[in-house]
Parts: sequence; C-alpha cells; structure tokens
Amino acid sequence: MRIAFMGTPPFAVPTLAQLHAAGHEIACVYTQPPRPAQRGKKLQRSAVHAWAEDHGLPVRTPHSLKGADEQTAFAALNLDVAVVAAYGLILPQAVLDAPREGCLNVHGSILPRWRGAAPVQRAILSGDAETGVTIMQMDAGLDTGAMRLIERTPVDGKSAGELTDELAAMGAAMMVRVLSDLHAFAPEPQPAEGVTYAAKIDKSEARLDFLTSAVQVERQIRAFNPMPGAFFELDGDRCKLLAAEVVRPAETVPGAAPGVTIDDALTIACNPGAIRATRIQRAGKPAMAAAEFLRGRAVPKGVRLA
Repeated sequence: MRIAFMGTPPFAVPTLAQLHAAGHEIACVYTQPPRPAQRGKKLQRSAVHAWAEDHGLPVRTPHSLKGADEQTAFAALNLDVAVVAAYGLILPQAVLDAPREGCLNVHGSILPRWRGAAPVQRAILSGDAETGVTIMQMDAGLDTGAMRLIERTPVDGKSAGELTDELAAMGAAMMVRVLSDLHAFAPEPQPAEGVTYAAKIDKSEARLDFLTSAVQVERQIRAFNPMPGAFFELDGDRCKLLAAEVVRPAETVPGAAPGVTIDDALTIACNPGAIRATRIQRAGKPAMAAAEFLRGRAVPKGVRLA
C-alpha cells in the first residue's frame, strides 16, 4: 500500500520500521519539528525523524496541518492509507478524508478505556490488571474512532518505559497484520460504556505523595519511570525513585508519619504501609541501586522526605 506515516517519539518507530520492512511504499513521513533539547538547547530531531532520514524516507515537519497548503500537499500524496502513532498534532477532517482508506491509529490502550495523551501511565496509576493496543480507524473525536483490532497484555508490575516498549512492538505487528488484509478487519464502534480519559502527565504529579498508600506510591514510581521520574527531596536535593518494593501494604507503621524513614535502608512510611527504595537517581548523577546510594549518603531512621 502507499502510506504516509505520522509519528514522533520512540513508541512510533517500531511501526514505521515494520511497515517499511513489509514492503509498503512510504510516500512520506510526518513528524514533529526538531525541538531544543538538553542543556545546550541544540535542535534535535524526533526519533521518527532520525529513523526515516537514516533509511532514505522523505520527511515533513509542519507545525500544523490546519492550513490549506499543508492539506493540499497531503492530498497530493495520493495515499491508500495514513498510519498514525503518537504523532502529536490534531488531524483536520480534510487530512482524515484524504487517503482512500482513511487514517489508522496505533493507540496504547484497550479502547474506550484511556482515550487521550497518557494511556500507559494512567493504566499503571489506576492499578489496571491489563492494558493493550487498539488499531483504530480515526475520526474527528479524541480517540473515538471504530476499532479494527485489539490485543491485550498484563501490566504485571511493569514500569511505563517497559510497558511502552512492549506496546510499541505489539502495535507494530498488529498494524502490519491489519494492512496485509485491511478489509478482513472490519471497523467496530467502541462501546458506550467504560470510557475514561488519560490526561497528559503534569510534572507536578511526579512528586511522591506519601500520604497515599504504599501500593499507590509504588504505582506512581512505575508510572513515571523513566519520565518525568517520581521524586522526593532530601535536604533540598531532588532524588528520583526509579523502583521500590511495597512493605506491609495494609498496615500503618507504628510511630512513623507518612514520608518518614523507618530504618536506615531507605524504607519510607506511607498511609498505610511503607515502600523500600531499590533504585534511585540523584540530580545530575547516574541511576544506582539504593544500597550503593546509601553507601555514599546515609539516610538514617527518622528522616522526613519532602
């Protein structure tokens, strides 16, 4: 098929790579424009942009698709279908309608649960037992289009990074399968029940809230690993907590206020229960095991973490 691919972050790269490997004609790759990155604020291409250029594919980086010129250029590609994976721009109706078979989206949830920007993180935060990928026929709504294929996987203690990588691989294989015989995967409307919205992650959510249960704090740690990184402050220094284990999840720790260490192994009281840090990262330092962190900076019992 003659395809335009539209995606930006690493999540989207496996789908582009598998479509290319399957022999589809990639007429053009659309991705977000280069952005200033890191301390030097040097412009950096998106993961999709880099992969596409490395493989000789034409790339377009419009700031918007709302203008008539961009829509005319898109229509002129004479596409069978557009494949979208975490692109980051709204597709106007003229773009949705231009390909003969419309636009198909790789969405990282079991729709209609977790429509929106951050389905992986919200699934973990909410304690969902499973999540998955939906191949969706896009319409003008926010992830409201008809579903062509769904596959599921257990969340099972995975971090957002681990789960995102798994869903990216799943979604890539699913999209290739759907495009191999598109009309065998008839679109089905989403159920009216069970709709939830995965709001974009705000950086303020990453500060660990020890006033919640140890189970919820551990979910918060996994949901924000690797980005933006769940954190606490120790004597004014920000420490990202990348992994932790739940200790006595249903019990209130006697004599310990939430956010206070209950031993010298970086076990922190919650409400109820406690978590014990297993992997941590100080600002400007590499990630390390908690035991290694503590050899360089002791945190005795009774220290309050902000």
